[in-house]
Amino acid sequence: MSDDTTLGLALSGGGAYGAAHVGVLQEMAERGIRPGLVAGTSSGALVAAAYAAGVPLPDIERAARAFRWSSIARMSLSPRLGLLDSGAVTDAIHHTLGEDPLIEELPRRFAAVATDLRTREAVVIDSGPLNIALRASIAVPGLLPPVRRGKQVLMDGGMVDNVPVGAARHLGASKIIVVRLHAKWENVRMMRVVASTAELEEDPSIILVQPEMEGLAQWSMADVPHLIEEGRRAAREAFDAAA
Repeated sequence: MSDDTTLGLALSGGGAYGAAHVGVLQEMAERGIRPGLVAGTSSGALVAAAYAAGVPLPDIERAARAFRWSSIARMSLSPRLGLLDSGAVTDAIHHTLGEDPLIEELPRRFAAVATDLRTREAVVIDSGPLNIALRASIAVPGLLPPVRRGKQVLMDGGMVDNVPVGAARHLGASKIIVVRLHAKWENVRMMRVVASTAELEEDPSIILVQPEMEGLAQWSMADVPHLIEEGRRAAREAFDAAA
């Protein structure tokens, strides 16, 4: 079965909540839904990149269950730029894919959303080294250092666009599965969204999946099994409603 090159998948950020995206991928696989265009912000970018790179779904689930923050960050030697160093992302990419591929060479089209600190605007990264895109998209201010890309100084995409619908459209999607993690996440001051829930629900080109995160841990990995199952449940409900 081939990918649908008109169908996009947009995965939002949300710290440990990003494990719910794995459950969405599992439900899609069961139904033979294969988006050819994948966009992600922050933790959503990590899952989206693995999917776009063709990492087998059992391996993505295994990585989510075994994930520790040390997988993407380690203590920084330059703490004024961030308490942690995101260079561990590059190591993880090499370990998983055997190299640091160019985004344009991935099996599926991929884009990560970051924020340019100089312009305060969203930047869609859909070319160049994968590690640059991921390290930029996850660079939470004060925790992880900014990433320089040409004249751009890039940090976490959730600062301006935590739900990357625009990035999926930029890739050419005419239909989009949007996974928006619990809206309470966006009450954190630094997180912003371009489209409201109502706008997403009313758009006929969008299937909106909204996992319910009430009572689940956002910054520890204790609830990963529940998050994966909740992602499946929410995706099942959304796909059934759209059928």
